[in-house]
Amino acid sequence: MQDDRKFEVRPASLEAILPLRDEYRRLMNCQIVHDCWHVRKYVEEYLLLVNGETAGYGSVGAPRDERDIVKEIYLRPAFREFALPLFRQLVALSGAQRIETQTNDVLLSLMFVDCAQDWSSETILFSDQLTPTLAAPTGVVFRPLSEADRAMVFAHQVEPVGNWGLELDGAIVATGGVLFHYNPPYGDIFMEVAEPFRRRRLGSYLVQELKRVCYESSHLPGARCFHANVGSRGALQRAGLLPCGRILKGRLPPTDDLLNQPESSNSV
Repeated sequence: MQDDRKFEVRPASLEAILPLRDEYRRLMNCQIVHDCWHVRKYVEEYLLLVNGETAGYGSVGAPRDERDIVKEIYLRPAFREFALPLFRQLVALSGAQRIETQTNDVLLSLMFVDCAQDWSSETILFSDQLTPTLAAPTGVVFRPLSEADRAMVFAHQVEPVGNWGLELDGAIVATGGVLFHYNPPYGDIFMEVAEPFRRRRLGSYLVQELKRVCYESSHLPGARCFHANVGSRGALQRAGLLPCGRILKGRLPPTDDLLNQPESSNSV
């Protein structure tokens, strides 16, 4: 019977959970948007055990002062039926008060549905699914940006100034780049178009060319976008990056309430 089993959670080093994280990465088979949180020590790591046997791991933290977000939980297949009690023990030991997951992480998404309250979803995830052949808009040149270019480029409102840009009539009208601190082999495309030049399909062309740069460096392109940014969403999709998931954020109930919750039909 499940009641006879002993569920245990122990603090662990990153080195201790790395083999399990490799299993998690292979299972996910997609861009893990906060993969770098581990090596940057933004999260605390925990081993999850069943009757003294290592079943998986959990990660709790954030890059901010409130390091109380459950970010990952991974269980080997033989132990996934115990996901909910192990998750509850992880929350109890770590003092986690929030949970955050991407919907293509099935296991943590199930824990989210079982346990999260007051949840929201503002970020859409994109993966490369189509290969369009967008022609360069008239007069537009895609090129790398020099330090001089970057120092004189238009004021950016959302994204940083990228290493690549679109030049039109001698001016840089859009910039973008690829971030490579995600789990290999994924890269994250970002871009911004100067306000007077928006709605001219410049963003779509820029993203298409950044995808090419990404593939030429043996990476797989992905992207994220705020759900209300309709212009950027359209640019990504016209360039072949289509929605593949969302980031969910929610609050966890007090530990005593969580431990006393009934089993849910949503549990693994």
